[in-house]
Amino acid sequence: MAARQWHRRLKKRTRRQLQSWGALAASLTAVAVAANWSTVWPILVALLAAAAVGGTGWALLRAHRHAVGQDRLWRAQEEARARELSMAEVDALSWQEFETYIAELCRRDGSTRVVVSGKSGDLGADVVGYLADGRKLVVQCKKYAPHRSVSSQDMQKFVGTARLEHGADVAVFVTTGRAFTKAALALALRQDIVALHRDLLGAWVKGAHLDTLIPLNGRGGGTGRRAAS
Repeated sequence: MAARQWHRRLKKRTRRQLQSWGALAASLTAVAVAANWSTVWPILVALLAAAAVGGTGWALLRAHRHAVGQDRLWRAQEEARARELSMAEVDALSWQEFETYIAELCRRDGSTRVVVSGKSGDLGADVVGYLADGRKLVVQCKKYAPHRSVSSQDMQKFVGTARLEHGADVAVFVTTGRAFTKAALALALRQDIVALHRDLLGAWVKGAHLDTLIPLNGRGGGTGRRAAS
């Protein structure tokens, strides 16, 4: 107990000593500044000016960053609106025209020997072709209303035929619907099916290359097998 009280008194004494030395240093500094005011005041003015310039620069930098952020947000919103406008045109297509349009996108991105089935009973292979590296591409097209989702049953049918029936290296399920259900997407991921919902289709329509979309929703790497020439 006595040791704790002694330690407390020592801390108080040390604090008072530091305060005394600080006051003395401040007094001596004030006297020195007053005695050499003609030399000191330009330095003080320069320091204040530098602080003002620095503060103004920081404010301008923050304002610039905010403006850049707002500009990026505006551009993203405009791109989304433009994509929806393009998708509105896609929505106006019949299901046969939609399959033909998807085939055109595949050709645009370098796919060769692209064929459109254009008939029922095609076992999920609405569009068939070959990517630039020789892998066989099989595409299932679902022309759905924008608010609809692709069900697990739809995905199961495509999983059952894409590789077993058609020998797909890369299997793509593309829809104008807003999304895939959780079960459908989980199945696509397990079975290495590329699932392109409305937003990803919109990006494809706007010019995104198929090769950049393949890894985004479903691994989509395929077996790596190259078709025989």
